[in-house]
Amino acid sequence: MDSEGPFPPFEPDGPGEAGDASRNGKRLRDIPLRFVLPNIITVLAICAGMTGVRLALEHRFDHAVAMVLLAAFLDGVDGRVARLVKGTSKFGAQMDSLADIVNFGVAPALVLYAFVLDEASSVGWIAALLYVIACGMRLARFNVMMERKDSPKWQSAYFTGVPAPAGALLVLLPVYLGFLGITPGLYYASAVSFYTILVAFLLVSNLPVWSGKTLGARIPRGSVIPLILGVVLYVAMLATFTWQTLTVSVIAYLAFLPFSLRMWRRQAALEKAGADRD
Repeated sequence: MDSEGPFPPFEPDGPGEAGDASRNGKRLRDIPLRFVLPNIITVLAICAGMTGVRLALEHRFDHAVAMVLLAAFLDGVDGRVARLVKGTSKFGAQMDSLADIVNFGVAPALVLYAFVLDEASSVGWIAALLYVIACGMRLARFNVMMERKDSPKWQSAYFTGVPAPAGALLVLLPVYLGFLGITPGLYYASAVSFYTILVAFLLVSNLPVWSGKTLGARIPRGSVIPLILGVVLYVAMLATFTWQTLTVSVIAYLAFLPFSLRMWRRQAALEKAGADRD
């Protein structure tokens, strides 16, 4: 009888020395929990995203949006937990990438389709398909660009195109507006279809979007209390005036995109001027 049971051994970085040791009959060391914990969080994020789809099919759209947002939160947590406990692995990176297409592509598209896009019939379904495909292409391009090491350091502070989590937040704007009193109908569904395609275009575009990575891990002493109060205020507003806060957040993010492009062009001009002087 196979002593390893029905499941293959977990290899965080793929077959290699561990696989060779197994073939040679050597006993492998147990996998530290720090390698498993981030993957558990990733799996929970997938569960949240898929539960959001189920709730949307049951027309419980408020809970469906909450599940998609929870999936986005867990997606942001798993990578940080992996780096914090030094549990990053190739397996975890691939798992996280596959989870993103479910949580930020499939789940928001199906929630939006069940809420309003079905009113536009085939046009609405095509818009949902284009969004999911654009999200997949966006994630694939991100994985490829992560391997590039020849870009200037300042460019690492920018995403190329709107990131997938932000795309999920943006594309659900019609759902937020629906809870604020806009009744879904044919004309509204048609407008939402074009909006969904616009978000899909933003995902795969070359628009530079500032990521905030240059803020660093340290905060000026005088900014600590205002930052804490600001976070508390936003969370309180989100809990009390959920749909209004989400709508304002989407509008603010869209309004920020031109400023992000302007910041990119300014830094690119400074880099070019420095190169010309050299």
